[in-house]
Amino acid sequence: MSRKTFAEKALARAAGLAEVVAGQIVDARPDLAFSHDNTAPIARTFYSLGVKRVKYPERLAFTMDHAVPAPTTAHAQNHADTRRFAQEQGVTNVFEVGRGICHQVLSEEALALPGYTVLGSDSHTPHFGWLGAFGAGIGRSEMAAVWATGELWLRVPESVRVVLTGEWPEGVTSKDFCLRLISDQGGDAGIYLSIEFSGPAVHALSIDSRAVIPNMMAEFGVKSAYIAPDDLTFDYLAPRRARRAGQPVEAVREAIVAGALYPDPDADYLAEYHYDVSQLEPMVSLPHRVDRAAPVSQVRGTRIQQAFVGTCTNGRLEDLKAAAQVVRGRRVASGARLLVIPASSEVYMGALRAGYIETLMEAGAVIGTPGCGPCMGNHMGVPATGEVTISSANRNFQGRMGTRDAEIYLANPAVVAASAVAGYIIDPRELTT
Repeated sequence: MSRKTFAEKALARAAGLAEVVAGQIVDARPDLAFSHDNTAPIARTFYSLGVKRVKYPERLAFTMDHAVPAPTTAHAQNHADTRRFAQEQGVTNVFEVGRGICHQVLSEEALALPGYTVLGSDSHTPHFGWLGAFGAGIGRSEMAAVWATGELWLRVPESVRVVLTGEWPEGVTSKDFCLRLISDQGGDAGIYLSIEFSGPAVHALSIDSRAVIPNMMAEFGVKSAYIAPDDLTFDYLAPRRARRAGQPVEAVREAIVAGALYPDPDADYLAEYHYDVSQLEPMVSLPHRVDRAAPVSQVRGTRIQQAFVGTCTNGRLEDLKAAAQVVRGRRVASGARLLVIPASSEVYMGALRAGYIETLMEAGAVIGTPGCGPCMGNHMGVPATGEVTISSANRNFQGRMGTRDAEIYLANPAVVAASAVAGYIIDPRELTT
């Protein structure tokens, strides 16, 4: 009788095998392989292999997002080389400067579907588990091999299940749960594991909130992360995929549902963690480790000079809404600045229509081009030496935002926005009119 985890089922499908077991090495053929600003150096490696044509151009996607608009001539050249390579190889899934961050854009474009295997030359590729896909980050040379052969050997990971129950308290988000989990277990506890999230509290989350969890699991060291797709997932993907395919939405939805994969109820797990989310509170990761987290009440009063709402973790419409609600009728504190960068042009447009951008700007926020922005330390918000930033990003190691002698705290978007208004770290529930 089958007792398979999601990862075992997904990689069996990707390898064309009836079944696989954890620890087995398989030749997996990804349904989608993507890269971003690093496409140009990958292309140089690809040509060095002596190969002239990519195997499956229709399965590739390139997104220019990590340094956009280009802050230097070198970045601009990478963009130009990527465009040229895509044209030479017949790659049509190319998303230009301003479209947004790879993980958000490829989800919006419905290029990643439930049951797919997605490989990306970006460490946060586990993100696609929010759609019920097997997403894994790989290196540049590995991506060059995928382009050349259409496949890559992977070790089937062991799996851990995390069960969430209870009701989410006001002001507590999926970001807070992630910081709590990583803090409890340690930042390396998930190395090369597949993490499955289940329980009623997971499926009570909105689409935007679900996306946070697999994304943050990169900071747990995982190979992949997974949330079982449900009607909310299918309703999000079906019209988007139908537009791309020029097919009726219902027919496309049926095909997406049919392709979804679910773990067996009696699957074998390496470990199982249980969390009652009703017991959680807003969390903040302290410099310079994601797993060095504490309740916001314990770091309240820490002065900040910069607050940043954005990134592939928390730059979606729901996040901008939360920030706008906090700053409405208020102003960013003197000596502080609030940077807001939507994760995609779709998010940006949605925030404009909803009035969130106007509210944020009236409060003194600066709005940036959709993309990664200062998260990578390239531009659009690099801190000065000695400055403190509170960010909705996923990573806060020393030098992450481009300045080694600066400190980064991580929190949910409402905490970030409230801290910008106060000038110091604070729980937004404390703010009074």
